[in-house]
Amino acid sequence: MENILEVRNLHKRFAGFALTDVTFSIPRGYIMGLIGPNGAGKTTTLKLILDLVKRDSGEISVCGLDPAEQGAQVRARVGFVHDEPRFYRHLTLSQNASLVARFYRTWDEAAFRRLAAAFELPLEKWFGACSRGNRMKFALALALSHGAELILMDEPTSGLDPVFRRELLDTLSALLHDEGASILFSTHITADLERISDYVTLLQEGRVVFSAVKDQVIENWGLVKGGLELLEGLPPGFFLGVHRGAHGFEALTNDAGEAHRRFGSAVLIDRPSLEDIIYYTFRGEVHD
Repeated sequence: MENILEVRNLHKRFAGFALTDVTFSIPRGYIMGLIGPNGAGKTTTLKLILDLVKRDSGEISVCGLDPAEQGAQVRARVGFVHDEPRFYRHLTLSQNASLVARFYRTWDEAAFRRLAAAFELPLEKWFGACSRGNRMKFALALALSHGAELILMDEPTSGLDPVFRRELLDTLSALLHDEGASILFSTHITADLERISDYVTLLQEGRVVFSAVKDQVIENWGLVKGGLELLEGLPPGFFLGVHRGAHGFEALTNDAGEAHRRFGSAVLIDRPSLEDIIYYTFRGEVHD
């Protein structure tokens, strides 16, 4: 399977924060969610992929190209949708699109008009007068109208109402079939990822906790519930996070099968949500 994006051993250090040994890849035609708590390094990773921030070391390949050496070619094949799209507020959507089109030799006006119609965009309305949802759809239409093969999205559903979020997610999923694009989007709304993503990469404090097929994560990981006495004598690191209560515990494991073999019927093992996984890996051990 061909990878449209490969990130290997990526390092970037700032004052007070470091992105360390980040590695993941996206096969062509799939959606990956980049998740983690605020400050985990999600936005920094997206900027490094676009070479908007210079990496200290590591390798990045987009469509077989290195952004640090072939930045213009990479940006021509990538669409970036910011969490708050920024265009000229006192120009119409149509006028803004005409300005953006000048930067891309591969601009397809017919594709833009088709997407604008599908998104029901008010093209003669000022950008500043549009709703957040329409601003996001407009940015997505622009990203897809120059033949982008990879779409990078930074918190695309943040601040949107649930109905519109679902419509936008359905649109993204349809793009894989209609446009052949791959999508990497960062978000803290894990329910969105559970709906449409094929792969999930979890960042915590600048490091990758895991990068895997979403369904395998949900199937293999487990949320274990049982009596406190069962925690005695466990090997270090058996659980990735534990919540101790007055009468029992709830803990996260990345090997539900091993937990079942060890504890048997003495525990209840549920499938965790992605939100559960973020919470326990970030919080570690919690006591009531």
